This record gives sequence, C-alpha cells and structure tokens, in this order.
Amino acid sequence: MKGKGDGTGARGVLLDVAPLRSSPTFRRLWIGTALSGLGSQMTLVAVMFQVWQLTHSTAWTGAVALAQAVPLIVFGLFAGSVVDRVDRRAFYLCTTLGQAGCSLLLAVQSFLGGLPAAGVLLLVAVQSCFVAGSGPAFRTFVPHLLPKRQLAAGLALKRIAFQGAMLLGPALGGVVLGELGIGACYLVDALTFAAGLYGAFGLPPLPPGDEPARPGLRGVRDGLAFLVRTPVIRGALLTDLAATVLSMPISLFPLVNSERFGGNPRTLGLFLTALAAGGVVASVFSGSFTRLPRPGLVMLGGSAAWGGALALFGLSPNAWCGLAFLVVAGAADTVSVVSRNTLVQTHTPSELLGRVGAAEQIVGQGGPDLGNMRGGLVADATSGAAALVSGGLLCIGAVVLVGLGTPGLRGADATATAQTAPTGP
Repeated sequence: MKGKGDGTGARGVLLDVAPLRSSPTFRRLWIGTALSGLGSQMTLVAVMFQVWQLTHSTAWTGAVALAQAVPLIVFGLFAGSVVDRVDRRAFYLCTTLGQAGCSLLLAVQSFLGGLPAAGVLLLVAVQSCFVAGSGPAFRTFVPHLLPKRQLAAGLALKRIAFQGAMLLGPALGGVVLGELGIGACYLVDALTFAAGLYGAFGLPPLPPGDEPARPGLRGVRDGLAFLVRTPVIRGALLTDLAATVLSMPISLFPLVNSERFGGNPRTLGLFLTALAAGGVVASVFSGSFTRLPRPGLVMLGGSAAWGGALALFGLSPNAWCGLAFLVVAGAADTVSVVSRNTLVQTHTPSELLGRVGAAEQIVGQGGPDLGNMRGGLVADATSGAAALVSGGLLCIGAVVLVGLGTPGLRGADATATAQTAPTGP
C-alpha cells in the first residue's frame, strides 16, 4: 500500500507547503515578501488615484505604468550583472531599503499638500530603479534555500503570495484611501517593507558563485550570450513573450465590456478578479503539475491553454461564460509561470542567476505592456472580440512553433544540472 508521503491521492494535487515547514529561512522570506507585496499593490492604487485627481487624464494615469516599466527595462540587465558580482543578500537589503524610502517620500509629499503629477511619477520611477535590482536578487534566493526537489513547490508558494496581493491589495487600498486618505496608503506600504527586510535579514550571506560577473557591459554580454545559446532558457522566455505580447487582454476589457456586456462597471471589475481567482485556484492545486517530471511540456501546455481560453472569452456572448473562460486563462497562466520559473532556475548556473532573473523580469514587465498595446491597436481597427480571438490563436501558433523548434524544451526536466557559462574575451 502506498504511504502518505508518496504524493498520491487528494493531497498530491494540493499546494505543497513542505518548503514552509522544512526551511524557516524560506518561511520568513515568504511571509515578508507577501506582506510587502500587499503594500505595493496598495501604493499602486494610491498613485493612480492621486495622479487622476491631479490631472483627470487617462494619458497621465497610463504614464504610471510607463514610469514603472522603463527603469526595469533600461537598468534591468545591468542590475542583474551587479547581482552576479556582489553579495546578493546585502544588495537585496539595500534595494529594499531604497523602495521603502520612496514610499515614505510619497507619504510625506501627500501629507504636505502633494507634488504635481510629474513629481509623483518621478518618485515612482526612482522606486522602480530599486525594483530593477531587488527583483533579480530575490530570484536567486529560492534555489539556494531549497533542495531541487522542493524548488517547484517553493515557486508555486511565491506565486500564490503574489496573487493574494493582487486580489487583496487593491481592495484594501481602496478602503484605506476612502477612510484615511492617500498618504495613509503610502505609509502602510512603507511599513510593510519592514516585513520584507525582516525576511531578508534572516538570509545567510549569498556570494555570487564561483565566477562573479565581469564588470560593466562585459558581464551583461556574457549573460545575453548564455540566454542565446541555451535552448531551454531561450525557449522558455520566447514562450512567455508569445503568451504576453500576442494575447494580453487587459487593455481590451473596457471595450469588450461595452461591446458585449452593456458597459456594466461591476462586470468590468470582475474581469481582473476572474483572472486572479483562476491563478489562485491553480496555485492551491499546484501539486498536480509541480510534481510532474517535465515542466517544459507543462509550460507549453499552459501557455497554449492561456491563448485558447482568451480566444473563447472573445467569442463568448454570455457574461458568466466569459468570466469562466477568464478563470481558466488565469489558471493556465499560473501553470505556465511556475513551470517556466522552475525550468529557468534549474538550468541556470548560480553565477548567472542574477542576469537571467533580470531578463525574466524584463520579459515579464515589457511583454504585457507590448501585448496590451497590440490588443488596443487591433481593437481600434476591428473590434475587441476580434483582437482577443486573433491574439489567442496567434499565441497558440507561436507556442507550437517554439515547442517544435526547441526539442530540448519539451524533454527538459526539473532535475537537470545547469550549464556553466564560459566568459568571452
């Protein structure tokens, strides 16, 4: 008879919390980042609200996303190279303190009467510069804290913390905004960084590996060369781009809501909630896919399912049926993201984790922005439904091409030994 620890039965499909039990250091880090992520979502709501109050312009509120994305894209690879040269724990602590300081400045300016919109966006951009460094540093921690057999479970736990913040943060931010004002939202965010710092202080020293990155552009070039010549990593990032650039739906939600569902604001609010809810469900049952031996195939399947669900959402004439397809899309996205992260971190040598993590962060930030722009342009020329259906079908086609063109991706497992990247001249 099979025992309780074999991963079979109902327990085998549920979220694996073994990393929280076996590693107190990972547990503290996970709790800290979950709380600080909640505060960051509250700040995003507060920034959007403050900028809208100051300008009453959708162009300015759209510029909030630009202020967040540009520093990540411009400085991300250089920050990743620094992560691969210095003690990662110390670097993460410094960049997290920088983010907390920016949240405090946002709170102070609000209590003192407020900056103009350009000043608020400048503070958001400075904070994003620190995120460009803290993100790649954080991505190096999980492989060092957990054994390989628990890596996928640890990444699934990280994902559910992110989704929980996405679900609860905006709602909590709205309540605090209404009761205590904009400055209180910023202040709560600054205080939640204390939890993130507490988790990081418990980390051991984390040197960059056997071969620290070379300084300047040479280190960045070594990282890019590794990405290009490693089929599994290259295919994983291309799959993510296929899913986000070709079929990101969020910019289409207001138009589809108006075209198909009468413009009801309650329905519009449910669109994003449905995506996040699907992600949470997939995370709760993540044991069903994190224990599978080939995360490459799982990632490809999840990405194709994302595109298919969004195409069906575009075709759906019924609001509740459409929301059900968005739940499926959110679940498929989580399956794809967790499997991709598992692949990338198991096939990347320790000395390159910072640079590869920075590339993942850039793709994760820039891909959705480009995808939302693509969807908006197509919808302007046709309709929201046409943009969704065409994007979903293009996503499926691109994922199939990546899978066929990268045989190693289909056969990649979660126990591979990462290659060592040679440095150039």
